[in-house]
Amino acid sequence: MSDTAQSVRSARPTTATTAPENPPGRPKQRDAFFDNAKYLAIVLVAMGHAWEPLRSDSRAVTALYTLVYAFHMPAFIIISGYFSRSFDASPAKIKRLVTGVVVPYVVFETAYTFFTRWSDGVPDREISLLDPLYLTWFLAALFIWRLTTPIWRAVRWPLPIALGLAALATLSPSIGADLDLQRTLQFLPYFVLGLCLRPEHFSLVRQWRVRLLAVPVFGGAMVFSYWAVPRMDYAWFFHRDAAEHFGVPSWYGPLMTAALFGCSLVLVACFLSWVPGRRMWFTTLGAGTLYGYLLHGFVVQAGNHFDWAGHRWPHTPLGEIAATLVAGAVVTVLCTAPVRRVFRCVMEPRMEWAFRKTPPVTGGVPAQTRR
Repeated sequence: MSDTAQSVRSARPTTATTAPENPPGRPKQRDAFFDNAKYLAIVLVAMGHAWEPLRSDSRAVTALYTLVYAFHMPAFIIISGYFSRSFDASPAKIKRLVTGVVVPYVVFETAYTFFTRWSDGVPDREISLLDPLYLTWFLAALFIWRLTTPIWRAVRWPLPIALGLAALATLSPSIGADLDLQRTLQFLPYFVLGLCLRPEHFSLVRQWRVRLLAVPVFGGAMVFSYWAVPRMDYAWFFHRDAAEHFGVPSWYGPLMTAALFGCSLVLVACFLSWVPGRRMWFTTLGAGTLYGYLLHGFVVQAGNHFDWAGHRWPHTPLGEIAATLVAGAVVTVLCTAPVRRVFRCVMEPRMEWAFRKTPPVTGGVPAQTRR
């Protein structure tokens, strides 16, 4: 993710996903594994934002930052794709898409615009629903991804096609900022991969052999990240710019698309292998990760406004650890039930007044058409 202090449009997030609907007549149950994974990923997102202003004078922080950004966003997107498999553009699913994605996008795009007029000192910043500001890019991308889900479920080779589109995007610096399409296309393969996964695939990565293997893999990845700090631009993992932005030939783009996709998948598998499958103290917080994701951005922006990282102490080892723990604690509080109750009216509005009532279906025929 890019420096928040320089531009709020370059920050990166994640979103929460919802579990697939249970069969009628059965109580809704959530999978503890996925809730745990979402909570741990959103904590990493918040910690990454805390590390942003500390990277300039710490190679270790930059290496850790690079490592986390290599997998935490792909993990969120893969899980989002996995829980979007049932999206069929039916009236009920369109309603959930509007109330759970479109409305929060409009609300927080507007709220961040007003807030960053103060925090960034840009009093004339315009509200633009076509140019996602700060963390709202993920909602815009999720809207597009879910709308296209029936297409990916229908074509024969969805993942190769998605990778091809991502590679082509890196060759196209002329792609505009509308709905952050460059980033939407480059992250598309992870969402499509999630659509293709089945429960047994997640069971596979949770085997004890994979968990043991994840230890040296993550260790090696950390060493490589430390080595790569002065040699590689970590902004490649943001997936928001074409290859020409990095001052390299265009053909680097497709190569980096494949390389980063492979790297991220290995790290996502290692991350998921360590996620507990049983209920933990933080499991229920997994249902509120979208709240934590969107709300913690205001804390980050306020902190940048008051230049918390401008003091010497945050740049010491103890200060870096403290900033990391504070970030995790803040996003944890923002995922809790009391916070969700307060903001549910804009995050999960019912909006029955805005939609037509869908007639009940009996035997495949709408009730009012039966004789």
